[in-house]
Amino acid sequence: MNRLAIILAQFQFWPDQGSTLAGDVDRLFWTLTGVCGTILLAIAFVIIYFLAKYRRSNPNVDRSLGDKPTLPAEATWTVIPFFIFIGMFIWGSIIYFHKNQVPREAIEIEVIGKQWMWKIQHPEGKKEINELHVPLGKTIKLIMTSQDVIHDFGLPAFRVKEDVLPGRYTTEWFTPTKTGVFRIFCNQYCGTDHANMTGQVYVMEPQAYAAWLRSGMNPTPIVQAGGELYRSLGCSGCHEPNGVVRAPSLHGLFGHPVPLQDGRVVIADERYLRDCILLNYEIPASYEPVMPSFAGRLSEDQIYQLIAYIKSLAANEPETASVP
Repeated sequence: MNRLAIILAQFQFWPDQGSTLAGDVDRLFWTLTGVCGTILLAIAFVIIYFLAKYRRSNPNVDRSLGDKPTLPAEATWTVIPFFIFIGMFIWGSIIYFHKNQVPREAIEIEVIGKQWMWKIQHPEGKKEINELHVPLGKTIKLIMTSQDVIHDFGLPAFRVKEDVLPGRYTTEWFTPTKTGVFRIFCNQYCGTDHANMTGQVYVMEPQAYAAWLRSGMNPTPIVQAGGELYRSLGCSGCHEPNGVVRAPSLHGLFGHPVPLQDGRVVIADERYLRDCILLNYEIPASYEPVMPSFAGRLSEDQIYQLIAYIKSLAANEPETASVP
């Protein structure tokens, strides 16, 4: 009996609303459910009514074809639901676009999916496994990639989920509105122990979160670790103004447009920086493809550290507008 009580206590028919986005998603969901349910019940009622009225055993029903025009009725049951569902589509689109616009002040946290665990690292360098500590009221941006197969980082209480893909970065964000412990799930089947790829989000008061960051060992901040890699790998010998090889400056690069040799212009985001480090196929205009590939030489943590360091150089503008 005690075991059953524990199981029932853990079962939630409806997750808590733990983020600023949760209320908007729930209102849209229940509106869509209510409208569809009402239409379903109305159609079912009409079907049952006519089944009963025109049953074979009822001889007192006029079964002759009517001569009344049906166009007004057909137009009514077509046009009204059309505008209702178009309105809900627009409503959902607004929520979708809001969900995909990450606020600028967000705290960026690295998430790496691996069969079958979540590896998480904070900007201060603190690492976690299957746990994520965040401060209350602060926007959190998760920059995610997979070390093996496709995963999905799902946070039901915050009403966000996003596929975590090998070889590229995906993002999701949320702003927690209540303290507590919330569940993490992998929402994409990823192998034998997929169901065990879970974790917890701990939403803490800002003071408690700051104390948690200071607790334990003093890890190396991500940007500092990236700077050390930047120098040890020889990147500074090419991408600094006094470099021995002519290469694009990385100061002020992140977030800016980059003209390429093939005539395209791309934005220097995390995806572009990752591909440049590992693939080196989007060559900036007026530069030669002489940079070696670091594929297989760097771990996912190290790649992210390098990107974080390059992003930290964004405060320094490029020397000229034409040089990325």
